[in-house]
Amino acid sequence: MELNGVEIEDTFAEAFPIKISRILITAATKRWATVAAQEATGFGTSVIGCPAEAGIEKYADASETPDGRPGVYIQLCTFGFKSLEEQLLERVGQCILTAPTTAVFNGLPDAEKQFDTGRKLKYFADGTESETEVGGRKMHVIPMMEGDFLVEDTLGAVTAIAGGNFFIFGDTQMTTLTAAENAVDAIGAVDGTITPFPGGIVASGSKAGANKYKFLKATANEKFCPSIKDKVEGSEIPADVNCVYEIVINGLDFESIAKATEMGIRAAVAVPGIKKITAGNYGGSLGPHKFNLHDLF
Repeated sequence: MELNGVEIEDTFAEAFPIKISRILITAATKRWATVAAQEATGFGTSVIGCPAEAGIEKYADASETPDGRPGVYIQLCTFGFKSLEEQLLERVGQCILTAPTTAVFNGLPDAEKQFDTGRKLKYFADGTESETEVGGRKMHVIPMMEGDFLVEDTLGAVTAIAGGNFFIFGDTQMTTLTAAENAVDAIGAVDGTITPFPGGIVASGSKAGANKYKFLKATANEKFCPSIKDKVEGSEIPADVNCVYEIVINGLDFESIAKATEMGIRAAVAVPGIKKITAGNYGGSLGPHKFNLHDLF
């Protein structure tokens, strides 16, 4: 199958279950909501080596938030609810509460699983805390040097999906980077999804385990490394390909990741010099969710 003259390999992306919490950060300006969101989602590329996967989902204007201020939705993802609750408390407490003019609202108020994160954070006020309502939501008020920090009583979480992906093969590094950037921009328009790697793009890629250094749980995927394609037996890199980027997508449900993958691929193949699109999987051993590339189109 080809799309805009680019081969779409007949394969699938393999994804796995994960726990996700979605929160809304508001602030006096979009700048400060963004700063808090960036801080709260830092060190959140992959659960291979980070305590959580995290990213910005979307921006909300003042007419869409409970307190009538600009906002940013973020997602935090871990394998278990216990670790997710810990990450929420740490990241909201250390990265958002400390940022100027911010407030935190529950981005999954209807979820069955609710953490009492706001109820716990109120103790930072050391007895000076109070309660109020904003847009019908129960909020804890924590007096601070700049004024008051408001956080909703509970933050919701669901079982969702991580690891949706596709690979972009290109003739040069800059061509492939442009395609990857366009893909991430397109995915950003799909509600319910994040691309947790730096700028949404995976430069390194990895395989499970190691051929030589057995103490590592993940290592470079040498079959997808263009600079050694002539040295690696079974290399997946064609002669006219000199760069590969991977896009990883986490999301609240299967449909949103499927749509994000489709939108991302369409944006990528619009760039001249892109040679092929494929996806990463482990033959079904990694997780139960399969995104067949051909089915997306």
